[in-house]
Amino acid sequence: MRRAVAFVLVFGAGLAAGTSLGGVRAAPVRRPVNLPSRAVAAPFSDAVVVGDVVYLAGRIGLDPVTRKPPSDAEQEARLVLDQVKAVLAQAGLGMDDLVSVQVFCSDVSLFDAWNRVYRPYFGKDLPARAFIGSGPLLFGARFEMQGIAVAR
Repeated sequence: MRRAVAFVLVFGAGLAAGTSLGGVRAAPVRRPVNLPSRAVAAPFSDAVVVGDVVYLAGRIGLDPVTRKPPSDAEQEARLVLDQVKAVLAQAGLGMDDLVSVQVFCSDVSLFDAWNRVYRPYFGKDLPARAFIGSGPLLFGARFEMQGIAVAR
């Protein structure tokens, strides 16, 4: 009886850890991606690659010299999108590899300003998107964008 219980416990633990009857399924490798120019030593990665999927952390658009958002909302939007583009490039992907994005905005009246800047960054197929009125963002930013990209 003890052997049967031990087998069930070990076999059950193996299934929970990714082992299947046909063999062992390896846990996916997680590879952090960070821009070389990253100025803030924050406790997160700019992105994490798992298999063919890249999970982007939220990006805000700060002026690289002043470390503050520019006074112009459209310029800030460009800085956000340029940050996203740079992180994706560091991971070996491009903007057209994004499948889903979430844009957080401190003032939803800036929806049109965001869209004027956003559209030219993509080809024919746009990612799914949520535009969320969020209230105040870090460092006084108006926009923050995070997303998921998949290698083609």
